[in-house]
Amino acid sequence: MAKKSIYELRTKQTVYAAEPLPGVPIGTKGFVVLPTGLTWHRYRVRFANGVELGLLDRQQLSLSPVS
Repeated sequence: MAKKSIYELRTKQTVYAAEPLPGVPIGTKGFVVLPTGLTWHRYRVRFANGVELGLLDRQQLSLSPVS
């Protein structure tokens, strides 16, 4: 039986910045590089503009384009 992931987002999943982040404007497309954390689920994301950020909370990311 396959293990069930505890993370809402998975590796290589496309996401968008739901709020302005350091070096990343709102709505910038990116993909999840690494989900991490046991009690606080956070994500490392590489954005299309070349910026890679870690320690991003799920509320800072969106699954659909944001304008």
